[in-house]
Amino acid sequence: MGMGTLPVAHKLSLASPFLPRHRRACRSPVQHCRRRRHGAVVAYMEPDPNSPAAILGRIVGALPVVGLVARILSDDGGVGGDTVDFAEFRRRVSKNCTVMDSQAFYDFNDRRGKVGDPFYVLLCCWLAAIGAGLLKSEEILEGVARLRMSNDIEYEEETFLEMMKLAREKRAKSKAQAPQVPMEVRAEKALEAIYVCCFGQDMVEPEDEELLCAMLNAVFPSVGRPAVKSMVSTLAKQVASGERRGPDAKVVSKEVAARQLKDLEFLKENKLDSI
Repeated sequence: MGMGTLPVAHKLSLASPFLPRHRRACRSPVQHCRRRRHGAVVAYMEPDPNSPAAILGRIVGALPVVGLVARILSDDGGVGGDTVDFAEFRRRVSKNCTVMDSQAFYDFNDRRGKVGDPFYVLLCCWLAAIGAGLLKSEEILEGVARLRMSNDIEYEEETFLEMMKLAREKRAKSKAQAPQVPMEVRAEKALEAIYVCCFGQDMVEPEDEELLCAMLNAVFPSVGRPAVKSMVSTLAKQVASGERRGPDAKVVSKEVAARQLKDLEFLKENKLDSI
């Protein structure tokens, strides 16, 4: 029987930033197909707040004991309108991650080095999947560009969680409905974030395209392989032609990034002084 790596997101749900490549028995192709066919991740989408399921979820989440039990037992999370944090997002991805998906994350890390860390890739996907409709595209791209230089993923997670919380509160006060952002759009935003974080302005080579497709299909299986392949191919062509260096390329300049890093160090020092 063949052997393969554990799904990367299972290991990424642990505290260590990157763990050794353990081995496990491979599932049969039939088992893989069955899992993928029924594992389309739709839990990233913000539900219609007026739908029966959303109303029931808020009621259940408001009940102290029942809400706690529901949060523990729920596979999809998000009970009572909870924001899906980064660890929970990784857990959801792990349920849809195959052996080949896992290998794609590792191979991408080998090709791109530190900035291709699976944590960074999944953070980009998390921001696009969970933050769509709450965060501006510019905010996401500025954050991942900052991460590329600072390597402080915890700071970025905390920062974006706070930003999403404030956006939700602002929306609640204005009684505005949550925008229904299609999953394909979220996947495109994730791809843009991965490019800014992991490539900077480097070319996207054919090997990179294959790995990007594999990783995005693992995180956004409901989008479909043809659509993912098309968006990755389009990105690679835009980079090769120089289009990504124009106004649409929301890449933070070195001066801005340096200023942001200085602000980050200041915040860290103040945080330590307050402990």
